[in-house]
Amino acid sequence: MSRFKILALLPLAVALSGCNYVVLAPAGDIAAQQRDLVIISTVLMLLIVVPVMALTVLFAWRYRQSNTDARYEPEWDHSTSLELVIWSAPLLIIVCLGALTWMGTHLLDPYRTLGRIHADRAVDQSKAPLEVDVVALDWKWLFIYPDYGVATVNDLAAPVDRPINFRITASSVMNSFYIPALAGQIYAMPGMETKLHAVVNHAGTYRGFSANYSGAGFSGMHFNFQGLDDKGFDAWIASAKSGGSLGRAEYLQLEKPSQNEPVRRYGTVDSDLYRLILNMCVETGKMCQSEMMAIDAKGGLGHEGLNNTLPLAYDKYARRGTALGPEPTFVAGTCTPDAPQGRTTASITAPLDTAPLLGAGLKRPSFTPLKSSSFFLGQRPKSDS
Repeated sequence: MSRFKILALLPLAVALSGCNYVVLAPAGDIAAQQRDLVIISTVLMLLIVVPVMALTVLFAWRYRQSNTDARYEPEWDHSTSLELVIWSAPLLIIVCLGALTWMGTHLLDPYRTLGRIHADRAVDQSKAPLEVDVVALDWKWLFIYPDYGVATVNDLAAPVDRPINFRITASSVMNSFYIPALAGQIYAMPGMETKLHAVVNHAGTYRGFSANYSGAGFSGMHFNFQGLDDKGFDAWIASAKSGGSLGRAEYLQLEKPSQNEPVRRYGTVDSDLYRLILNMCVETGKMCQSEMMAIDAKGGLGHEGLNNTLPLAYDKYARRGTALGPEPTFVAGTCTPDAPQGRTTASITAPLDTAPLLGAGLKRPSFTPLKSSSFFLGQRPKSDS
């Protein structure tokens, strides 16, 4: 190779030297197990790929036209030994990959609670896991810490060696929540909740982002994830408590599409905000998705529900290129604004009077049984004539 070609390849080598192979050197136990799964699967497949590539080169060289010493057997068509090798080796690899995939699918299920925080350390049951509610907005990330009553935008932190329980949803379109150093990606979808259990084992700052294209501001939809010790995390929570408040009105402004948002912190958060976001009913008077499904399960509102709509105060899709069309509306809630929607009904007691309800001035309907069971036996009732 000439010197000019070597010099031309130097910029490429310099560019590759700056790559961060975080997937192969993660900071969390879940991501480490996923890395091992990728490496083992690759090695198993290379057990077939490498010999095939080597034999292809060997056969091409040995049986080339200029090699007159090679054996020439035009009538050869079968070899039992060769057939056994060709079929048994790939079959064994497929069996191994199948077993590995089956175990990994169950053991690394993102909905499965953690049984360990490291290969040699079990979960400390005396410590409660860190609960984090994740909301994918346009185009930013909202993180709510319900146990601490704080929230942040484009900033996430967790203590080292403490399990993290993520509950993930979205405000408008589907995104993908992904921190390569922590665990695999999990999708965030509006009106739906996905879960992810993970743990970080090494202190540091790691990159998180959306791995699913979601519009014009997608390139700026990233954040920093900080793995901190207990004191550092307590200090981080204290700094977050110095921020403003995040209620329904503030969230509706935050929900509007914006790009390259800076880090924000909220010291107080509406305790019911995540449930309202998940049920798509943050707007005052809007029917929650859970309420709508409960009504549908009981048979619906009938014709009365056709006109049960109100105009939206703003259209969050207008800046996404869908401003044309009818005026945006939403289904109005049937409960009062102060109704404890979504809460348990265990405190509701049974009525004292269990008698059937009667209409105004109407008698209770009576039931007259048939005089004979002959009708049910396939016999025609006798005529009175």
